[in-house]
Amino acid sequence: MSDSPKISAARIEVEKTKAAMLDTARELQQRLQPKTLAGEAWEKAKNKGADLAEDAVDAVAKRPVAVGSVVAALAMFLARDPLKKATIKFYDVMTPLFEPRKKPAALKRKAAAKSAKVPAKAPAKRSARTPRRAPPKKTEKA
Repeated sequence: MSDSPKISAARIEVEKTKAAMLDTARELQQRLQPKTLAGEAWEKAKNKGADLAEDAVDAVAKRPVAVGSVVAALAMFLARDPLKKATIKFYDVMTPLFEPRKKPAALKRKAAAKSAKVPAKAPAKRSARTPRRAPPKKTEKA
């Protein structure tokens, strides 16, 4: 059977379209492979990270004191336990150097004997005659 030229042209066109669709399907299949998707995601993340790092460097260059303060505060927050322990240790080491020296044992015995002879006094009470302080006067503000 011989086809008319229009039908032959249509069949050729269908074959071209079919081949183009198969190429597109193969290309989509290649793009949707997990390895390809992971590679593209990695590249995007890498580019975004580079952009963020560049912006951070610019911000530090504009405000070095503010950034230094924030970094110092963050470092102190993260190292608060070691700093606390070091401060306590330093205090414990330095405290005996500045405390007054204790009295010798001979003086302790005399002081203990003296305090045993004198009875302890009760704390002084306020006399009824002592006036209490008046509350401050309220003034109106203009």
